Amino acid sequence: MTPHPPPGRPDSATDTLPGALRARSEKRPDETAYVFLRDGEEPGERLTWRQLHDAARARAADFTRRGLAGRTAILLHPSGPEFVRALLGCMYADVAGAPVQVPRRRQDVEVLRRIADDAGTTTVLTTAAVAHDLRERFGGLPELAGLTLVDTDAVTSAPPDERTRPGGRTRPGDQAPPGERAAWGGRGPRPEGIALLQYTSGSTGDPKGVMVTHANFRCNAVETEELWPCGQDGVFVSWLPLFHDMGMLFGVLLPLWTGAPSYLMAPGAFIRRPARWLEAVSRFRATHSAAPSFAYEMCVRAAREGLAGRVGDLSRWRVAGNGAEPIRWRTLRSFSETFAPYGFSPRAMAPGYGLAENTLKATGTPQNREPTVLFLSADALSENRVLPVAEADEAATPVVSSGVTVLGTEVRTVDPVTREPCPPDAIGEIWISGPCVAAGYLGRPELSEATFRARLNDTAAAAPSPPGVRRTHLRTGDLGFLRDGELYVTGRLKDVIIRQGRNHYAQDLELSAESAVSGLRPNCAAAFSADDGTAERLVVVVEADGKVLREPGERLLRRRVHDAIREHHRLVADDVLIVRRGTLPRTSSGKVRRRECARRYADGTLSPAATPRPAAPLGSAGIPR
Repeated sequence: MTPHPPPGRPDSATDTLPGALRARSEKRPDETAYVFLRDGEEPGERLTWRQLHDAARARAADFTRRGLAGRTAILLHPSGPEFVRALLGCMYADVAGAPVQVPRRRQDVEVLRRIADDAGTTTVLTTAAVAHDLRERFGGLPELAGLTLVDTDAVTSAPPDERTRPGGRTRPGDQAPPGERAAWGGRGPRPEGIALLQYTSGSTGDPKGVMVTHANFRCNAVETEELWPCGQDGVFVSWLPLFHDMGMLFGVLLPLWTGAPSYLMAPGAFIRRPARWLEAVSRFRATHSAAPSFAYEMCVRAAREGLAGRVGDLSRWRVAGNGAEPIRWRTLRSFSETFAPYGFSPRAMAPGYGLAENTLKATGTPQNREPTVLFLSADALSENRVLPVAEADEAATPVVSSGVTVLGTEVRTVDPVTREPCPPDAIGEIWISGPCVAAGYLGRPELSEATFRARLNDTAAAAPSPPGVRRTHLRTGDLGFLRDGELYVTGRLKDVIIRQGRNHYAQDLELSAESAVSGLRPNCAAAFSADDGTAERLVVVVEADGKVLREPGERLLRRRVHDAIREHHRLVADDVLIVRRGTLPRTSSGKVRRRECARRYADGTLSPAATPRPAAPLGSAGIPR
């Protein structure tokens, strides 16, 4: 593979991602930008920088003709080439696109409508195939009434005034083929303009659209490249959904900014056979690839079951980004050990922390450095204190570092009630400031002010803001602490379960539940509190497939989960519910949505895997004796 030239730093002409694409189309028009893998394996459609630039401009012309410039629209595309073309077309034409998952069930159509209503649009940019499927399967639903489905893959992709000589001059005599649309001649977006609406919800009636500016994307790409440099031989591989912030950044936008080629597969190809991801990393000599923690666990499980496939040399993989919360030490260690024989280095494992409200990345483990882990007292953690203990201590809880900040981003931990900075040995809410913090939530000024422009109690701060300056911060709702300049994430403020004055983190309870029985898949549990009208109940829901349900069976599985929670956390689960695989609601990145689980549990729509049992009295945990 021919090394690509170094990306260079942005200048006034390339201070946005569309500007960077335009520059690459002029300087390196025929180099590969994106390759889409058929069935996650064989190279299929290929886009060069010039082809993508032409296609994006053609779509920008079409969107402008439709009166969408300066407005919002839904982006409803599978993870494929048309999503990339339409996304960049929106950015060129100053259309604030809102990526949404292609519906598979009625609930997904309801989410689509809620997001469209919140974004104030009736325009849905999609493909002919998706539009046909929507009409065939859901055409009678009221949620689709009034929505205009626009087929973006019908747009001709080669504007006539883009046939240029080197240097950008139009060649005399060039004519547009019959039926070709007029080229878009706009100036391109302003850095402060809204590039994207990234929706963080939609599972309830209250979706929130994060307004990410072109400047936000540029700064996040610059910071990420500073943390995990591509160099001249950089190559990306990704299976993550492109409509999700992590998949969009690592699959599309960061490759565009750095100039590195990106090999993309559909998420379903990975889910059906996880080894495809590692095979692609090896085959295409990838240096950068990222995924949530559960994906690494699925690869380890596949290897143990002899399903690792044809995994080859992983020694060129320099950045194995791990951005899911929580990041589990057991997963990092087992993946590194399992794939060390294939050349994978533990120094490649790069845990990080980010969220849509900060564009994505906030912190990350520097390249070529093994992740840091602290072993902390579980008792102290339950009291929001940080107390290191020996790894061999029975009560030791491993907490993995999510790395450091770079360039303009700053992170601190703050008491969420007093708004005073936390000391190093205390857990607080994570607050972020810097150029990657998004502009706010669309149409929600009060919530935006409270979330994106929070202010410290400067009278208690060790280093108060300068006179006349009140620095604002993003309140993340996540909990953690800082130690030696590194961020450690311990949980989420709204997911902390309080019992007898002690804090219990949902992800710790879920890990104990998943470990109770061999054969349970990673990321298969949800722990939450449920109010039955008289008291708060601790509920643990566990997904199991047919094999586990047959042996050890639903009754014994409930008993083992109950015992594991009690043994590891000195806590009694009031109900343990076993459901079939695929029942738990998840985000687009695969995380279990705990609050949605709690809502479904409360209204009785979480169906148990076996015949429903009689209600158990409070405190009995519903466990057979």
